[in-house]
Amino acid sequence: MEEQVRKTIEVIRPAIQADNGDIFLKSVDEASGVVTVELTGACVSCPASTVTLKAGVERILKDRVPGVTSVEQFGAEPVETESAVSL
Repeated sequence: MEEQVRKTIEVIRPAIQADNGDIFLKSVDEASGVVTVELTGACVSCPASTVTLKAGVERILKDRVPGVTSVEQFGAEPVETESAVSL
């Protein structure tokens, strides 16, 4: 799976580089399907980088590489998707 992820990221890179950013593969956890990447350059301060990561990179990797379940940003704090409700 890692080689397929690496090749797919190489296909994605020119689009990200066109916006003065870049993307690097950090790790692939084949057991969980989680791919960790690092966005650099203009992507670091871009408010749309989360959209690029989830709606762009993650969607493409899930479509093209069997077993990919999510894509995470290297060094980012995990985002809590559920919140506790107190009554």
